[in-house]
Amino acid sequence: MSLGALRPSPLVEQATEHLREQITGGEWAVGTKLPGETTLAKSLGVGRSTVREALRALAGAGLVQARQGAGVFVTATEPKEGWSTQLRQAAITDVYEVRMLVEVEAAQLAAQRRTDDDVTALHEALAGRRDAAKAGDAEYVEADIALHQALVAAAHNPVLTGLFTEFVPVLEQRLLDLVELLNLRSDHPNYGDEGHTALVDAVVQGDAEAAGRALRDELRRTLALLHSL
Repeated sequence: MSLGALRPSPLVEQATEHLREQITGGEWAVGTKLPGETTLAKSLGVGRSTVREALRALAGAGLVQARQGAGVFVTATEPKEGWSTQLRQAAITDVYEVRMLVEVEAAQLAAQRRTDDDVTALHEALAGRRDAAKAGDAEYVEADIALHQALVAAAHNPVLTGLFTEFVPVLEQRLLDLVELLNLRSDHPNYGDEGHTALVDAVVQGDAEAAGRALRDELRRTLALLHSL
């Protein structure tokens, strides 16, 4: 079977997608042993290392499994749901509970690890949030999330940063829905400014306990509003 040579770049992504299509399209049934790396490399017009990386990606999606000394076998014809998919489908209250666990820890670490550049970024983000209070709900929510992103970045933990980045698309849409549905900014255009100011102040002063408490209180208030919907 010829899979067709691929364009030069990006090779790994193309090889992964090409093999994925063969599996999900039923070319190889569950339990089927895939051709060897050399054969796949020749069919795809790429090197064995590219095929190896593609197979690892497919294994991560739950489509194939390598068996020591036996080869690589198809284990499913539909990829398992990724973290991003689960987040998009989850209830916003569940997302918020997990966000609290992640971001409160990030706030405490930020208070211990913030640099001068982090302090500047936090002050600028807080000012940006206040400026956005004069704008529409979408701009305001975007500025709010930008402040929280600056906070997480100040923790200097790439895993925490990666986790929060996964939350952002879901949070942005759901928070916008919340603000609009409850008309939160009708009386207070800069809703939550006091709590966010206390949070930034605590991080800047290096008070981890106060930073965690300020953020936990802020997120709990929002979670209570979400539960009221």
